[in-house]
Amino acid sequence: MKKHLKVGLVQARIGADIEANKLHLKEMIVDCCRQGAQLVVLQELHNSRYFCQSEDTTLFDLAESIPGPSTDFYGQLAAEQQIVLVCSLFERRAAGLYHNTAVVIDKDGHIAGKYRKMHIPDDPAYYEKFYFAPGDLGFHPISTSVGRLGVLVCWDQWYPEAARVMALQGADLLIYPTAIGWESSDSPAEKERQQQAWSLSQRGHAVANGLPVISVNRVGHEPDPSGQTRGIDFWGHSFVAGPQGEILAQASDTDEEVLVVDIDLRRSEEVRRWWPFLRDRRIDSYQDILKRFAD
Repeated sequence: MKKHLKVGLVQARIGADIEANKLHLKEMIVDCCRQGAQLVVLQELHNSRYFCQSEDTTLFDLAESIPGPSTDFYGQLAAEQQIVLVCSLFERRAAGLYHNTAVVIDKDGHIAGKYRKMHIPDDPAYYEKFYFAPGDLGFHPISTSVGRLGVLVCWDQWYPEAARVMALQGADLLIYPTAIGWESSDSPAEKERQQQAWSLSQRGHAVANGLPVISVNRVGHEPDPSGQTRGIDFWGHSFVAGPQGEILAQASDTDEEVLVVDIDLRRSEEVRRWWPFLRDRRIDSYQDILKRFAD
């Protein structure tokens, strides 16, 4: 494992033209590479606008196989730039069977592994259960040339169990491609509470597991094609936290941004020696965690 790792975060606005989006993301990825990034992480479902704001069967046409056209495109780019690249794609596994899938491409362009989003939300403007079957690959870090990546996706951010299992299986980093924002009718105070909760939950995973966390979110307004809501203002705020939850870098709420952050991977070892949470876990007493609710 490398002692230091330069990680690039790509926080982008996404438009209606998929091919234009991919070319724009390519420019931002290359920008990360010019700044020395060895690992680059993209936001959730980055090729298109966030289509889960409405339920529309024609939108299944956006899905593609893995491997497929997008993994070919991003795989060639990863090989050209000699980086590890974390993508987030709408996977067509079979007719009527689709997943929200993160794909990790190594620096030679091959697919190192994939993760299918396990926790699927179903909230107003986030109708993901209509589109995605829950993941069935489990929580397993993906081995790459830069380390073992504990890749999860968005709604997984709220579940400490997912982060813990990745840590217990030897993840060097926790990575969250994300699409989260405000409904425009929310009050300023409610918006602040939501964003703080989102950041704190992930920083808590960093602390509890002694691992860096990389969270990459969308940014900008995306309209609701059904017209039932006023759309989503994706709040950006992409960040990297160290193993004590400290913010190492953070993007804005409103603008496209590329962050390149140097992570000292040795600090996880040091922090876990100071705070040996894994040592002190009471694995003999956690049976109730396997219940829906412990009555």
